[in-house]
Amino acid sequence: MAKTGQSRRDVKEGQPVLLSGGNPQISKGEGDAPVQAYIAAMPGWKSAVGRRIDEIVVRSVPGVRKAVKWNSPFWGADGEGWFLSLHCYDRYVKVAFFRGAALQPPPPEGSKMKDVRYLHVFEDGPFDEAQFADWVKQASQLPGERM
Repeated sequence: MAKTGQSRRDVKEGQPVLLSGGNPQISKGEGDAPVQAYIAAMPGWKSAVGRRIDEIVVRSVPGVRKAVKWNSPFWGADGEGWFLSLHCYDRYVKVAFFRGAALQPPPPEGSKMKDVRYLHVFEDGPFDEAQFADWVKQASQLPGERM
C-alpha cells in the first residue's frame, strides 16, 4: 500500500514505501540496522526526531536492544521485553511507552490500554529531552512487553 499519490512505480528501487501517515514500510528485523533504515526513511523533519530519540535511548540505556516489528522501531532491555516504540503519523511522531502509566510523571497522552502512555512529538512543538531521557531510564527498568 503506497502513500496517497505515491504509486509503486514512483518509488525508487530500494527505497521504502511510505504507508498511511508517512510511516516507512521496513522489513522486520533485529538489531540496529533495521532501526537505522526506518529512521533514514522517516519523511522530512520526522527523521531528525527519530535520530534524536534513538540517540537519547542509546545514551540512557547502555546495551539497549533494538528491532523493527510491524513497521515500527522498538527498544528494549535485554531479557526484559520492549519498553518503547515509535510510529509516524501525518502531523507528529507517536512515541509509545508500554508501561507509561507507571512513569513519574506519566507521559501526557493516554491510551485504550491502561498501562500504555504516549508522547506526541510535533514539528514545531516542544520536546523536553531531559524529561524524555528520564522516562526512558524509568521505562527500561520496568518489565517490558513480550512481542
